Amino acid sequence: MSQDNRFKKSDVFILSFAHLAHDTFSAFLAPLLPLLIAKLGLSLSLTAFLDIIRRIPALFNPLLGLMAEKTGIKYFVILTPAVTAISMSLIGLANSFAMLFILLFVAGISAALFHVPSPVIVREASGNRVGTGMSFFMVGGELARTLGPLLVISAVSVWGLEGIYRLMPIGIAASVLLYVKLKNLDGERRLRKPKEKGDTHRILLRYWPFFVVVGAFLSFQAAMKSALTLYLPVYLTGQGASLWYAGISLSVLQFFGVIGTFLAGSISDRIGRRNTLIVSSIGSVISMALFILTQNIVLLAVLGLFLFASGPVLMASFQDTDSNMPTFMNSMYMFINFGVSSVIVFALGFVGDRIGLDLTYKVCVIFALGTIPAALLLTRFNKAQPEQE
Repeated sequence: MSQDNRFKKSDVFILSFAHLAHDTFSAFLAPLLPLLIAKLGLSLSLTAFLDIIRRIPALFNPLLGLMAEKTGIKYFVILTPAVTAISMSLIGLANSFAMLFILLFVAGISAALFHVPSPVIVREASGNRVGTGMSFFMVGGELARTLGPLLVISAVSVWGLEGIYRLMPIGIAASVLLYVKLKNLDGERRLRKPKEKGDTHRILLRYWPFFVVVGAFLSFQAAMKSALTLYLPVYLTGQGASLWYAGISLSVLQFFGVIGTFLAGSISDRIGRRNTLIVSSIGSVISMALFILTQNIVLLAVLGLFLFASGPVLMASFQDTDSNMPTFMNSMYMFINFGVSSVIVFALGFVGDRIGLDLTYKVCVIFALGTIPAALLLTRFNKAQPEQE
């Protein structure tokens, strides 16, 4: 069968919209943390655990990837925005940590079911412009994290924390629209490939050095990224800023992350994945250090450009491999990403309780220096040696 290398713009755009619809609701937790901390008396360690709860289902990403290889995957993309919208819109009504646990865990399952198969459809729709396709897809997610804080803070201003459940029809409507647009998508048919016995085991043996280097890169980056995306509103309100200012600051970071995400995939198609990762790593470390020193919101914009640029580049690197199980490879990326982030975010909350967020932010900058040597090694390992029969 000849490979179709055309860039299918309409398919890529609707998948980017799906990412936007889903992740807008996933972005509710961080801007609401100051209110949830005040309402339920939570420590930073407990708030870190809330974020981990959402990530726990990612431990099963490889299994979800295998399931998606064998079943229709487009319905995961269609249904999950509604599920995530319902669960995240109800967190304002939670009157206990246990209720928050359940709602966030459901949202985590939904997020895993969305993020494992959708990049594979994007790859198939991108033809020979995988980096560009991943950038469009990731733009949807980053734009969601720009709009999400503004949407939920606006809802709180009008209805109060307990009234944000009124937002859930937006996510349900998005799923209905996605069903209309994606029900005839033929991406899942193209993804059905003959499976080789022992494929999964072979992939793990062939690519384990690549997985280790990716894990190292994500570990060094996760502390800085989690400190900003999860704790920035808590950090700023702790210094006397209003909830609105904190929410806007987070949206500024995320909005410029959209631009960085959009540009990074295309740039990496031209100058290479490794070079793009090195530039983004150096830029992230320098701009966060300057933000800590000056508290200038403009530096959050610069930081967003660099910090989020690695996302589509890493995803494209996984899809650059010559594996015949692209969904499983993407699930491994999600497994590594969310698994590493879960450990780091809990450590971040633990350290923040003991030394304060201000000093914790400084430690994160030093730790993030490790992304630079990790980026140098990354693409060395993503092309495995041919299998030995």
